[in-house]
Amino acid sequence: MKILGLLGGVASGKSLVARQLAALGAVVLDADRAGHEVLRTPEVESASLQRWGSSVFGPDGHIDRSHLAKIVFAPLPEGPKERKFLEELTHPAIGSQLLAQAATHEANTPLVVLDAPLIIEARWDKLCSRLAFIDVPREVRLARALKRGWSEVEFAAREAAQESLDSKRSRADVIIDNSASAEHTQAQVARLWQSLVG
Repeated sequence: MKILGLLGGVASGKSLVARQLAALGAVVLDADRAGHEVLRTPEVESASLQRWGSSVFGPDGHIDRSHLAKIVFAPLPEGPKERKFLEELTHPAIGSQLLAQAATHEANTPLVVLDAPLIIEARWDKLCSRLAFIDVPREVRLARALKRGWSEVEFAAREAAQESLDSKRSRADVIIDNSASAEHTQAQVARLWQSLVG
């Protein structure tokens, strides 16, 4: 089974590339969605309550991701320490979910795409046969993040929490420029599809 991992900075358009590959016939594994599901498991909710108290829970009784983000993306020294605890708590379960999802498609899909913000950090790159880096200048990514309602401080905190862009770029087998139009990106995605699937 061919698994393509998507690398890139915050708001680089990994999900756009994943959707374009899905339109060509790929199956997309969404680590964000798996992460949401893992946050709702009794084990993670119990450990979170012990670690951070009821302040990270919303009115529905489940973890509120925006409240949790304020803790794990806080400045040094607390933020990185709390983020490490969260990742050690959730990444193994997320990885298991992603592998299980991939296994269900093994026989009937030409390509599986892993769309995850922390592929390198969680060592999920070991699951991938190829890696693609989505390349977008910082100012373009920041503008996109601001349109999503993030502040520049939030953008910088999330960026700082990830592997450096130079490291991601150096590990990639292919670079996709997503700084222009969706059609420009689509043409590169189509070429990538041809090279991987034929």
